[in-house]
Amino acid sequence: MSTVIYTADDGIVTAIDGRPGDSIMETAVRNGVPGIVGECGGSLSCATCHVFVAEETRDLVGGPGDLEDEMLDGTAVDRRDESRLSCQIKLQDGCEYHVTTPSDQI
Repeated sequence: MSTVIYTADDGIVTAIDGRPGDSIMETAVRNGVPGIVGECGGSLSCATCHVFVAEETRDLVGGPGDLEDEMLDGTAVDRRDESRLSCQIKLQDGCEYHVTTPSDQI
């Protein structure tokens, strides 16, 4: 298992155990985590799963690919250096991920 620590824009923290190979977005949607919409289901076409990746998680997940980088320009809340689309971050076994959701996704 892996653990994802979601911190909402209002400071509420939710910890969810996720399955390796699933994305941070899939884990959030499956467990009703507020702040991640995932409107396109993870097909990299909507940018409604935007998250800010915490510093301690950045080395683990790396940066966005070219298409994801383009999609990040269309997020509801301005992108930052730590922005990623959570549908593109796949969980690895035994790892802990920390992300913060923006105030809006749509």
